[in-house]
Amino acid sequence: MQPVSPNWRTSSYTGTENCVEVADNQPALVMARDTKDRSRGLLAVQPTTWVAFVEFVKET
Repeated sequence: MQPVSPNWRTSSYTGTENCVEVADNQPALVMARDTKDRSRGLLAVQPTTWVAFVEFVKET
């Protein structure tokens, strides 16, 4: 099986100040990176962890 290249996208809520890109097209990983400094690397977590993070952010 060929690895899937990340499909990076930004949130529609960020407008012109895109700070974070997310790639969630891989079954086992959700990745996030800094839009303005991609050389800093990325954060990769399991989808369930990402969902918990997003839900937490929505509540705060």
